[in-house]
Parts: sequence; C-alpha cells; structure tokens
Amino acid sequence: MKNKILFIVAIAGIALALYSAHVYSQQPPAQQPVFNPAPNPYANGIYANGIIESFQTEGENINIYPEVSGPITRILVAEGQKVKKGTPLLQIDESVQRATAEQQKSQAEAALAMLDELKAQPRPETLDVAAAQVVSAKATLKSARDTLDKQERSYALDTQSVSLDVLDSARNAASVAEANLTVAQKQYDLTKAGAWSYDIQNRQKQYDALSKSYQASASLLGKYTITAPVDGIVLSIEATVGSYVSSQGAYGTYTEGFGPLVVMGASQEYLEVRCYIDEILVHRLPEASKITAKMFIQGTDISIPLTFERLQPYVSPKIELSNQREERVDVRVLPLIFRFEKPKDLNLFPGQLVDVYVGQKPDSSAKSIAP
Repeated sequence: MKNKILFIVAIAGIALALYSAHVYSQQPPAQQPVFNPAPNPYANGIYANGIIESFQTEGENINIYPEVSGPITRILVAEGQKVKKGTPLLQIDESVQRATAEQQKSQAEAALAMLDELKAQPRPETLDVAAAQVVSAKATLKSARDTLDKQERSYALDTQSVSLDVLDSARNAASVAEANLTVAQKQYDLTKAGAWSYDIQNRQKQYDALSKSYQASASLLGKYTITAPVDGIVLSIEATVGSYVSSQGAYGTYTEGFGPLVVMGASQEYLEVRCYIDEILVHRLPEASKITAKMFIQGTDISIPLTFERLQPYVSPKIELSNQREERVDVRVLPLIFRFEKPKDLNLFPGQLVDVYVGQKPDSSAKSIAP
C-alpha cells in the first residue's frame, strides 16, 4: 500500500513538472511598438543623432555670460519673450560700482576745476595787488633817495652837519628800496605771466587720467545691466532674483555646474539641426552640393525634410549630446548643420533630440531614354 502511494505521488510530480515546463516555455506575444523606428529613406543613408537649435549663420545658440559678479536684483524679461537688440534682460547689484564711479567722477571734476583755475591766471585781484606793491616800492625808493639827497647836500655844505654814520644809513636805505622795487616789479611780471605751462600740462594729465578712470568705471557700471546682443527670443534664464552670478555664469542646482546665465535664439521662422556623424562614416558623406537629409521626431512617426546649411570641418570627441566631459571613449564625430522651416502645427524646441538620416540627392543630370 505504501509503495502504491509513493508511485502515485511520483507520477503526479512528473506530470506537474511537465505541465510547468510547458507553461513556462510559452513566449508571450510581442507588444506592438508605440511608434515605428525611424526608417532609412535613402539607399545608403547615414544615421546620426541630432539636436535642434535656433537658426544661426554661425555657432550655436546665443549663450550670455555676465562680465561682472554679484547678486541678481531684477529680471526684466520672461522665457519665451521676443526681444530687440539692446533690450535689458536682467540687473546685477551695482551699488558698490555706482559709488566708485561717482567718486571718480567727483575727482575728475575737481581736477578740471583746478586746471581751469591755472588757465584763468592771472587773477585780476592778484594782479592788482602785485601792481600796488610795485607802486609802493617806487614810493619807498623815492622817499629813500630824497632823504639821501638831503643828507648829501647838507654834508657837502658842512661836513659837521651830518655824521658819516647817518649818511651811510641813508645810502643803504636807498639801495634796499631800489632792490625792493626790483623784487616787486619781477613779482608783478610773474603774476602777469600766469600759470607755468608745465604746471598746466601736469594738471591736464591728472585730469585726463581721472577722466579715463571715470569712463572705465562708468563703462563697467553698464555691464551690471545685461542686455540682448541681437534681436531674438529668450530660450532660458538660469537664475532668479537673489542668485549670485559671476563671469562663469550661473550655478545649476541639478547639474551642479556653471552654465550661461541666459540662452537666446534667433527669432526667425527657421530652426536648425546639428547632427553628429561618426568618424568612421565620414568618408561615406557625399559632396556638400549633393547632401540631403531627413529628420525623424523621436516618439512619433513624423519626419521633416532638411536643407543642408554648412559643415563644421572639425572632428571632436563625442560629448556634445552626453555632456560627459570625462567620457572615456575614442569615438569622434563631425558636425553637420541643416535647417528646416518651423512647423506651425508641431511643437519643436531648441535642445530637443532627433534622429537624422543623411543621404545623397539623386543625380538630376542623368536623363532617361524612352524605349
């Protein structure tokens, strides 16, 4: 009886094992893809990853970095806003630089006032004083000479009437008065001549130096208001009021790195696609006049024809899309730039990744011969 039970259990186990093997060996039906993979529309098309950018005749998007450091006090535009060249975008705290500029302006104005003072010499009142001193010196000389003449006539009539000591004193007084008149006359001439040319040149140089310092400070003060370098659209503002920024840009909370403070794009009806061709496929590219391409929007079945714009003739490491500065790869890529008209019924934005196939235009010179 016991052996019979063991035999039945063994048979049941084998049957369960066979059933389990059958069930688990069944493959579930494959799910239909949400969208079809991008098909190659060309006979020998080259696949490339691409990124949408604003249309530029050169370079990429417009990355704006501040030239000065400080906290942001005002943001004057909004993302997505169209702006004209020179439109203020944001304001950085300028209080210290404004005080410095005003101080240097005051110093330049003081130097100019002193320069004008030198150029205005002689002052009429000062010249009048010098002239009066000359008149006084002449009067003193005349009085001394009159006294000397009297003493000499008296001495000539009677040597006992005037002592030699008194006569010598009169002669000395006349000599001193004559010397004082000479000094007063020369002082008048010096005053009348005005400021020395070298003093004027020195003061002029000081004024020029202070003026240039003020101009430099005023120019630097203007850097605290960041303006739009061209007509365009504000794509991204990477900081807010109170954020500290420097010439390295704004610190990103999520990227934990520095980037441009403002990213702008051209406000045109075109966008461009920058795609990257693997260096091992570069030799397969057709000549520039024959290059054509088609862009496929990821996540959809939508494709858009592209117009070849230019080729950037510099092969660089493949870090543009991954943004990994320390990526240890040997793959290098060649950038190709295409443009396309922005669809009115489709949302496409700079920075969006797309699939691109690059091919060759059909040879239009070949003519078919009718049978």
